[in-house]
Amino acid sequence: MSSTGGGWAQLRQQARALEQQTETLFHTYSQFASTPSIPAKPSEDELRTETNLQEVLEKREALVGQLTRLLDSESAHSSSAVKQNNLARHREVLSDHRRELSRLKSTISDARNRANLLSNVRSDIDAYRSANPEQAEADYMLDERRRIDNSHTVADSVLSQAYAVQESFGVQRETLANINRRIVGAASQVPGINSLMGRIGTKKRRDGIILGSFIAFCFLMLMWFW
Repeated sequence: MSSTGGGWAQLRQQARALEQQTETLFHTYSQFASTPSIPAKPSEDELRTETNLQEVLEKREALVGQLTRLLDSESAHSSSAVKQNNLARHREVLSDHRRELSRLKSTISDARNRANLLSNVRSDIDAYRSANPEQAEADYMLDERRRIDNSHTVADSVLSQAYAVQESFGVQRETLANINRRIVGAASQVPGINSLMGRIGTKKRRDGIILGSFIAFCFLMLMWFW
């Protein structure tokens, strides 16, 4: 029993270490899928990482088989439910990692196919333009025409916005003028308002004359004593 328990613990420790190693390799392998400009052919690092992943998964498959056989041999000794759960977990994680590897390989392959397709299209276009310089010149002129048309569209949009703002200012100015006319009209209808406004204006002019005279007097006194 003790030797069986020791063998189970040792195999589980190896399985956990390989699971961690798989996670590290997945992190490295996923970077090849997110490369902005993926090369046309797999690099040596990509191939080596993929090979290491395959080897680690095969080692884990073998360990799961050993754990299964060891657990079956303990059936006569009523193997614990904890070991059953541990074995089920290792199988589940292994299955998830196999699916993840398949997904990453498919993602990398699709990205490489798209990059190759775009590269081939660009090569075909360049080859066609090299063989047909007149058509290449016409395509260039069409591209320039499209850029000019886009510039005109942007300029028209800016001018339309400016005209809309100008029109809005005109409406606001007319509204303020109407309000001013209404205020003046309402004030003229109030009895005595004109005479009151006249007295206020007269008082302002008188105060202005007095203040101007005082300032002139102070200036003369300053010049006199200077």
